[in-house]
Amino acid sequence: MITLTFVIYLALMLAIGIVAYRRTQNLSDYVLGGRNLGPIPSALSAGASDMSGWLLLGLPGFALVAGFGAFWLAIGLLVGTWLNWLLVAQRLRVYSHRANNSLTIPAFFENRFNDTSHTLRVISATFVLIFFLFYTSSGLVAGGKLFETVFGFDYTWAVLIGAAAVISYTLFGGYLAVAWTDVVQGLLMVGALLLVPLITLGEIGGIDSALNAVETKNPELLNMFTDAEGKAITWIGTLSLLGWGLGYFGQPHILARFKGIKDKSSVPAARRIAVIWSAVSMAGACLIGLTAIGYLPNDLADSETVFMVMVDALFHPVIAGILLAAIMAAVMSTADSQLLVASSAMTEDFYKTLLNKDATEKQLVNGGRIAVIAIAVIATILALDKDSKVLSLVSYAWAGFGAAFGPAILMSLYWKNMTKIGALAGIVVGGVTVVVWKQLSGGIFDLYEIIPGVILAFIAIVIGSKVSAAPSSKVTDQFEEVLAEVKS
Repeated sequence: MITLTFVIYLALMLAIGIVAYRRTQNLSDYVLGGRNLGPIPSALSAGASDMSGWLLLGLPGFALVAGFGAFWLAIGLLVGTWLNWLLVAQRLRVYSHRANNSLTIPAFFENRFNDTSHTLRVISATFVLIFFLFYTSSGLVAGGKLFETVFGFDYTWAVLIGAAAVISYTLFGGYLAVAWTDVVQGLLMVGALLLVPLITLGEIGGIDSALNAVETKNPELLNMFTDAEGKAITWIGTLSLLGWGLGYFGQPHILARFKGIKDKSSVPAARRIAVIWSAVSMAGACLIGLTAIGYLPNDLADSETVFMVMVDALFHPVIAGILLAAIMAAVMSTADSQLLVASSAMTEDFYKTLLNKDATEKQLVNGGRIAVIAIAVIATILALDKDSKVLSLVSYAWAGFGAAFGPAILMSLYWKNMTKIGALAGIVVGGVTVVVWKQLSGGIFDLYEIIPGVILAFIAIVIGSKVSAAPSSKVTDQFEEVLAEVKS
């Protein structure tokens, strides 16, 4: 029954991809859905593509071993979600359209600063490809764990099956397929995240019984300010968890939802939907891990399988199949978005910019599809390492994007006198800081690499802008025009 449920689910996603294929006429349709999505699909697509498999694997697994300490991570992410929609969404929607209808983040930077050398665009696209390889592979690892745990497949075959499922409908339908499937997958994810802890609480005997069970096993898990061993959480540990919220401003697959929304007036409604969805989803994910502490008699060899273990223990195979499909939904909803953005970078920012400036729309769309396959193959190879941890892979890619692009995006939308050199300095310093900091450990180097990356990127942007020539009147006039439109 579980197998049948999965087959039906995957067939539905592929059908959506085929319908979207028929409506994809040009690169704008393929990359941003023609910039014509309403607030509901935009919000759910942003949330589903943001959370990925780590929401049903990594976060419940973290809550299982960290207890109430997992809420620091959830709080940071929720605040980041709200601020991203509040500070970035409207301005980026307007600015990316005025800046020569920029379809990708690298294209936006180039057009925002009138960089005719293409340096800013190419370097930005390089970082997109590097970090998305790790990010996409994290989703494929999650899919591999799902098929291995549920069906008993060999891990290698499990990863390959998951990759084939994601590639299929992303290849056909592009952004429309991704957004439409994300609506289905977003609703499925939040439903699963609510149902599992509620049923678990019913089995245990309510909230009080669940808390007593956790306290019996390890009372330190009920304290947000200590770790599982009773040691006080350091300021480095707390900031590292809260610091995840800084990453939102630089995630290309989330920012694409802002550019693809119908108009700026749709943003407030989308923001409310996105924040509510994120709050409910993350609370449910944390509660799965916490209730599992009291429900499961023994520790799990791999904490990131807790959602699957709980579903298998609590539900009839038909319902279990639907709930486990939520994991595949989470994996697919993010991996498809990441493949699409990465392929857009290869097609729009490398192929068209450097190799074939006169490429036709058909050539660009077909090139995007070829790029999807190429990137997916590399990400799949990375995912074949069975010892990979979903949360670890996500944290690295999240930090890379957050530090490389977050400060540059924010400053480009709010500081008129920011220059091309400042943007370039911020992107390079932020991205390189994450890569270098990740290799170090001990003392201050235990701080999550996104925090020093973001701080140093902001400093680099200011210094780079101050020491370089002031932006041209064309650049500053466009900034004023965007500001006026946002306020209108």
